[in-house]
Amino acid sequence: MNTKERLLSAHEAACVTGMPLKQVRRIIDAGLLREFVKKPNGTRTRMISKRALVGLKLAYETNEILTLESRRRLVRRVLEDPDATTVREESISVDVSSMKEDVDRGIASLEQAKKIVVSDKEILGGMPCFKGTRIAVHYIAAMRESGDQIDSIFKAYPTLNKEQVIAAEYFAKAYPPHLAYPPHYHPRKQPEWRRKAKLHTSKIVKVDSSGWLREVPN
Repeated sequence: MNTKERLLSAHEAACVTGMPLKQVRRIIDAGLLREFVKKPNGTRTRMISKRALVGLKLAYETNEILTLESRRRLVRRVLEDPDATTVREESISVDVSSMKEDVDRGIASLEQAKKIVVSDKEILGGMPCFKGTRIAVHYIAAMRESGDQIDSIFKAYPTLNKEQVIAAEYFAKAYPPHLAYPPHYHPRKQPEWRRKAKLHTSKIVKVDSSGWLREVPN
């Protein structure tokens, strides 16, 4: 395998293939991608070759219909022949051309999202923002995840467009906050006075016979 071939993190692979992150990790753990999973520069982080993304998606799509060993052989055929459009295992024939198209679209969407996002330590401490703005990408993604409609986001951030909002969701899936934020960035902490428990300052008073207000002991 070409050592200069692009490698993707598990989060990036999940985003590009449309798979749950948990399933990506399970397939890696099962060894279905074999030498196409790397740990670059001696790190513990497992990275997936771009060439193996179709095999990854194939392993996921056939999970309910093939045994682990059958899936292993099927994925091996795709990894060995990346130009194949159809692969066969036992009595099952799988068309992988649509999977290749899905992966290509996913890669293109991720690259487009990365082009409109910048990280500058002079802007919001380096938080990923849309180019030319001080709007944090993960804030917009969080709004979408919590159920905010695109129109309501436009009202709050009129300088954004639909492409940016969609890109925010894509970018946040591939680069969640704990991976995307710079090492020197630390979210603002609450002021000390807000972290302390509120003191009970109310008093119980009553009017005595002389007409004066007097405090009643608790």
